[in-house]
Amino acid sequence: MQRMMSPLTQRLLLLLVCLTFPVFGVEKVRSRGYRKDPDYGSCMQGPAGTPGRDGNPGANGIPGTPGIPGRDGLKGDKGECINELFEEPWRPNYKQCAWNSLNYGIDLGKIADCTFTKLRSDSALRVLFSGSLRLKCKNACCQRWYFTFNGAECAAPLPIESIIYLDQGSPELNSTINIHRTSSVEGLCEGVKAGLVDVAVWVGTCADYPRGDASTGWNSVSRIIIEELPK
Repeated sequence: MQRMMSPLTQRLLLLLVCLTFPVFGVEKVRSRGYRKDPDYGSCMQGPAGTPGRDGNPGANGIPGTPGIPGRDGLKGDKGECINELFEEPWRPNYKQCAWNSLNYGIDLGKIADCTFTKLRSDSALRVLFSGSLRLKCKNACCQRWYFTFNGAECAAPLPIESIIYLDQGSPELNSTINIHRTSSVEGLCEGVKAGLVDVAVWVGTCADYPRGDASTGWNSVSRIIIEELPK
């Protein structure tokens, strides 16, 4: 036969049930206040906030200690030796000597000269004589006008000259032809050393021909032009 509990025991049991139930209910209610996110394993993430501004630049840090000196590299291949020649830029060097109505009537000798300063030994000289030339004779004759450099004719490559040959006079007029024409003697001469150079124009005879009556620079301007040129 089942034994009945005493009134005191019943009251204690009821009090214990009442105290236990509210706590369980509160925990259950609290458990309903949030839900876990299956992806993050925590509370659901809210919307992103406004990006913050960049902070002020920081102060320079303390200089670091010097590194360990590096080792010497491998020895390189021997380079090629190239000799470069640096020359000053070429600058013009020329001179002109001129005479008005030279009227020089010699048949043999120097007519005019012009002193020139040559800057380089490896350059060439271009020379020009321009003036009136004339030759007359009753029979055949020939005269030669040529340049000299310090008293010698050009040897490299050849002399610089011009000639006038007259076959005969004018027997029908019983006189000789007397024509004065502006002519030129021009050429390039190499091998002349640097320094002062006496450039002169001469008149002489042609080989194996008699000389005539020569005239240079009659009633007109005569000139010598000298120019130094690079080779």
